[in-house]
Amino acid sequence: MGSAPRRGRLLGTAVAAAAMVLAACSPATDDDPTVEGDTQAGGATTVTFRLWDEVAAPAYQESFDAFMAQNPDIRVEVETVPWADYFERLPLDLSSGEMADIFWTNTSNFGRYADSGDLLNISETLGTEHDEWEGAITDLYRRDGSLWGVPQLWDSIALYYNAEMVERAGVDPNDLTWQPSPGGRRVAPDDTLLPAARSLTVDDEGRHPGEDGFDPSSTRVYGFNSQADLQAIYIDFLAQNGGQWQDGDRFAFASPEGEEAFQYLVDLINTHHVAPSAADTNPNGDLPQELFLQGRLALFQSGPYRLRTIADSADFEWGIAPMVGGPEGRVSVVHGVAAVGNAHSENIEATTTVLRWLGSADGQSALASQGIAFPAAVDAQQTFVDYWADRDVDVQPFLDAAQGETTPAPTGPNTNAGMNAATPILQDMFLGDVPVPEALREAQEAGNAALEE
Repeated sequence: MGSAPRRGRLLGTAVAAAAMVLAACSPATDDDPTVEGDTQAGGATTVTFRLWDEVAAPAYQESFDAFMAQNPDIRVEVETVPWADYFERLPLDLSSGEMADIFWTNTSNFGRYADSGDLLNISETLGTEHDEWEGAITDLYRRDGSLWGVPQLWDSIALYYNAEMVERAGVDPNDLTWQPSPGGRRVAPDDTLLPAARSLTVDDEGRHPGEDGFDPSSTRVYGFNSQADLQAIYIDFLAQNGGQWQDGDRFAFASPEGEEAFQYLVDLINTHHVAPSAADTNPNGDLPQELFLQGRLALFQSGPYRLRTIADSADFEWGIAPMVGGPEGRVSVVHGVAAVGNAHSENIEATTTVLRWLGSADGQSALASQGIAFPAAVDAQQTFVDYWADRDVDVQPFLDAAQGETTPAPTGPNTNAGMNAATPILQDMFLGDVPVPEALREAQEAGNAALEE
């Protein structure tokens, strides 16, 4: 079920934007405060913890303050390394012995370090004696039958909507589905997204797509944010049509199901003109959020990592509805960050104790109570829900997405290299410069070739 519309300005004094975990978890911008000193401080064993998000860092400090009050023989120091440098420094610091005892990672990067023996095996280190974790994110960090990370926070996908616009157009944002479009221009019988997006899209003269004289070059309001956004858009549409992004560690999206799903998305932009041009969204993936906040985008499918910015900035009534469904229902990607243990740590026992704390509801409660992100510890999630409920925001659609049918985020030891090779080709496809079947084949071949390098 969706949330009731509410006023964004009610949250004008709240803390800054939350993490976007698939791409960057809201890239940090401050300098890297390198931790100095002995591993023993005041008789206590020092354990270092590294992350890339300056917004989450204070919540972790609060968590560790509580931990250290209960464990005076262990001192935890938090260090923040900016996202732009994080994964470039990680292998260098591991090889030089300068890496933190515990550090954040994402699904695209943990595999190579698990395979190379740089990470503690959580299945062996913690066993089953830990608080319950959200299953969809926990499974992302399993490899070769073992768990390699302690889940920390997660994202799923839902639909933000402009309440006045959908009411005026007679659109129910809670009941939107898409179907492959026969011949590209016709609307499939069970498709409600395209008609809704057409009724919400309007040019400067008040005309809608399909009406005589509609001018896509002077669009005042767009209906939906179809774009080359893996997490919020195309991996979800792919899964909802029965396709898969990967088969094992290799890309597998160039399939008949993939062609239908991507063709639908590309047509929303270039044939039906109900979504912003990829010429604008390819170089600026945040543009749809900007348009939504400007009142120029009616339906904005994205994750809880957008909550803070929208709540702080929107000056109109808005709400959250379930994500758009497809031929096989609503299938959301779930992605999240995990804390991993450095297998080369000189303080394995203390590191293990801190990892256990990081996996507990108590250890993650600060992330939840400050509204930073959904915690992976199930017993801490209600705190996050309550934080936003106190501000008249119903985040239940995100929970429903995570607990419903899901599709995995990209994983594998060299996924970043594969994504870097495939993404420019997919972006050209969204521009309409390359036919969808050809682009998918080229992107998959380039991505898989990069995986093997």
